[in-house]
Amino acid sequence: MKLRTLVRIDKSARRLAEILKTLAKYGLADWLAGADYDWFRDFLKSAEGDRIQDLSTEERIRLVLSDLGPTFIKLGQILSTRPDLVGTDLTAELSKLQTGTRPDPWEAVKETIESELGRPVEEIFADFEQAPIASASIGQVHEATLQDDRAVVVKVMHRDIGDAVKRDLDLLLGLAELAEKHSSQLKRYQPIATARYFQRTLLRELDFSYERRHLERFATLFEEDPTVHFPGVHPEGCADRVLTMERLDGIPVSDLEALKSAGADLNEFARRGGNLYLEMVFGHGFYHADPHPGNLFRLPGDVVGVIDCGMVGHIDEGLREDIEDMLLAAVSGDAFGLTDAIVRVGQVPPELDEDELRAEIEEFLTDYVGQSVAEFDVGGALQRLFDLVREFHIVLPQSFGLLVKTLVVLEGTARQMSPDFSLAAMIAPYYRRAVKRRLAPKRLMAEMNRGYRDWKRLLESLPRDLSDILSRFLKGTLEVHMEHRRLESTVDRLVTGLLTAAMFLGSAIMWSMEAPPTLFGVSLFGALGFVASVWLGTGLLLSIRRVKKRSRKGR
Repeated sequence: MKLRTLVRIDKSARRLAEILKTLAKYGLADWLAGADYDWFRDFLKSAEGDRIQDLSTEERIRLVLSDLGPTFIKLGQILSTRPDLVGTDLTAELSKLQTGTRPDPWEAVKETIESELGRPVEEIFADFEQAPIASASIGQVHEATLQDDRAVVVKVMHRDIGDAVKRDLDLLLGLAELAEKHSSQLKRYQPIATARYFQRTLLRELDFSYERRHLERFATLFEEDPTVHFPGVHPEGCADRVLTMERLDGIPVSDLEALKSAGADLNEFARRGGNLYLEMVFGHGFYHADPHPGNLFRLPGDVVGVIDCGMVGHIDEGLREDIEDMLLAAVSGDAFGLTDAIVRVGQVPPELDEDELRAEIEEFLTDYVGQSVAEFDVGGALQRLFDLVREFHIVLPQSFGLLVKTLVVLEGTARQMSPDFSLAAMIAPYYRRAVKRRLAPKRLMAEMNRGYRDWKRLLESLPRDLSDILSRFLKGTLEVHMEHRRLESTVDRLVTGLLTAAMFLGSAIMWSMEAPPTLFGVSLFGALGFVASVWLGTGLLLSIRRVKKRSRKGR
């Protein structure tokens, strides 16, 4: 174990004890499930009043993260974007995590604003509501009015939240290092890489300047679209821990009764929202990644208003092409193409049976090919595909999981407003656009030029490389390194088996020849060797059986 890992965990010993205590609390119900002491089991209840023994494993994990506070709630929300790591059942449960928390008192809020902006609150705002309209794990939101009478909302970070989050992040990274070193089962899920991704993501949420830049970028991208509106940012009221934005005067999508009372055309509004997100994903490669009903508003004129732009997704050209490859293969029912795309994009285990994976994908495609566009359940298909990928221990890029969650939540939000909404029908034009772009002469010419440059570099370097190899060979300095993975345990068992067999054979010979010293005509060394060989052989057989059992469970 590395010294820095020990230091990282030791510095957070009290917090680690709290985590272990919470885990124990939610794990005791399994042990007490058969007990008849109802008075004792009633103590084992969640913060919501539910008996822990009646909860599923997924519900317990959600409650553990919720009890442990803001950092772990955010961890759960980020894991809810990784169905390839934790499965679709757990991601669905983690999506229920709420970030509501007790707000800071007005004095603390005022102190934060004035220290960040360098001016008294009264100089910046003509009016400021001291009671927040919302309080999440990272910050709280207040309504206010600027000196020029513009209505705004002010997002203020909680006092001391940064120290608590950084401490928990340090602890999580230390635990991830231990998991990757000592758990072969967890190692395949890259705990260190996942913990570092979570660390980067959460540290960005502790800096509101990122969200400010996101808002400004979205506003620029959609400034020519009259059906979309992102809140404007007021720079004079912004800093790392304070964000002042335009207040949207509209109806949240979560309030369906108010939308119906206002006479909104919910079918048209759902279509506009779907177009907005697909344009962000497939058009700009930069999208708002949290389209739940509370973040979407219906503004006058059926304009789609979007708030809370802290969580965003990025799609570069390479990822876009990978997504298009999968989409094209899925639409055409090409199991070979979809399998190759998944294997190329994901991190696959060395023991992957590609033929078995292809057979499973072919069966998966058979269930969806032939469905009408209106019937096609995009979210269900994506979640089933991720379950299949996880079953084969394939880890996809983190950006894939975030995109899938965004599309699933988008489809669910749109269908709340319009049961006839079809995300598949809305994706179809983007699919046709992708096909046209791939067949465009300009793109084909660019690919030919790229291929020409690659071959040119190869041909230029090939003579020099061959000359270097030949020179090393003639001098006797050419070395070939071969790496055998996971052979150590196999070799150990082979050597143990050979030694056991040799000991058994030698002991049998000594016993039969009554080699001295003897006791009642039995060679003592022969008897001891016989017992030792039986003991080693039994241990070897049990070890092989355990490995086979773990292998079957891993499948």
